Amino acid sequence: MDSRGHRKVREGRVCGASNNKTIAVLIERRVRHPLLGKEIKVQKKVHAHDENNEAQVGSVVRIMETRPISRLKRWRLVEILSK
Repeated sequence: MDSRGHRKVREGRVCGASNNKTIAVLIERRVRHPLLGKEIKVQKKVHAHDENNEAQVGSVVRIMETRPISRLKRWRLVEILSK
């Protein structure tokens, strides 16, 4: 890890890889509804920096929060967990 403190690390599925050095990652988490108690899925799509264009659509990846790289990119690819 970085010596500058703890950064958010998330796992998600690549849902878009058409841009150069950029992937769109769908992060899915389960949250309990505050009133009803039912477990619901919450989805968030983020853009991440993929320096070597390694990840393809459908890959499960680990991403880490970083400084802003562009207008949309605030995450970077750490590793590909499965293709």
